[in-house]
Amino acid sequence: MKIGFSIPQYSSLASDGGQVARFAREVEAAGADSLWVGDRLFAAVDPSVGYGGMMDTIPEEFNSALDPFTLLGVAAGATERVQLGTHVLVATWYPPAVLARALTSIDVVSNGRLLPGLGVGWSPEEYEAVGLEFRQRGKRLDETLDALEAIWTTDPAEYQGTLVTVPRHHANLKPVQRPRPPIYLGAFSQAGLERVGRRADGWLPILMPGQPDIEGLRGQRAIVENAAVEAGRDPKAIEAIVRVNPAKGDAPQTIVDDIKRVAGELGFEHFFIEQMYTDDTVDQAITSAKALLENARECL
Repeated sequence: MKIGFSIPQYSSLASDGGQVARFAREVEAAGADSLWVGDRLFAAVDPSVGYGGMMDTIPEEFNSALDPFTLLGVAAGATERVQLGTHVLVATWYPPAVLARALTSIDVVSNGRLLPGLGVGWSPEEYEAVGLEFRQRGKRLDETLDALEAIWTTDPAEYQGTLVTVPRHHANLKPVQRPRPPIYLGAFSQAGLERVGRRADGWLPILMPGQPDIEGLRGQRAIVENAAVEAGRDPKAIEAIVRVNPAKGDAPQTIVDDIKRVAGELGFEHFFIEQMYTDDTVDQAITSAKALLENARECL
């Protein structure tokens, strides 16, 4: 069983960002297996689509956000062992050459510890801010994945799509992980889950402690596996890394018990805890992480 934690990034934790390196060092020393960032450009004041497309508003925790690439670079320099993941980068916001350079740099400076999790986002306002068409996000993600594959596995590299173009260029700096870092995709919709099955190395589901929707997760996993089979792939080779979203006041034992239950019923082996909803300072986040790891050692 692997247990990881989100890097302090959002809400009041963002203002405590000068402590990110200390957080990464202490949580790694306490036994964590991975550290994670997300990707929010901003929280719209009057959103046309709420959080995740499943509500009318956006949680106030997203009103402040630190840059994910910067945080991963800090964590890479402060640690030696933990994997460094993104759940998720909105890959479609970035030109593929820019995204490939950033991710390659993190994999190189961390000596091959990057776990890139990518997605399409849910905020039309964020797409407007970066000058892109929200309705084309699925096709843009597919082309971005194709472009990353070309940049990471060929030299010279180039890619020509309908929405994305990468001119022919020298691409001799490659990630440490070969032939490329494993690509994880976050998805909830039918189309998104089928994309995971067709082309991703891993899937990034979400667990809410206290009310784990095991049947919902089982159904989502079935969509992934069916799509993998139809694409001629081994569905069991698609790993799941589960983000756990506890609420303020959730006891470490409750979180660990739910992780144990989900792991036992669905076979998932890697979980990480999102701390933006539970902790207000980095000191609190470190204390919470250590407490949960202690409970996990006793129960998992």
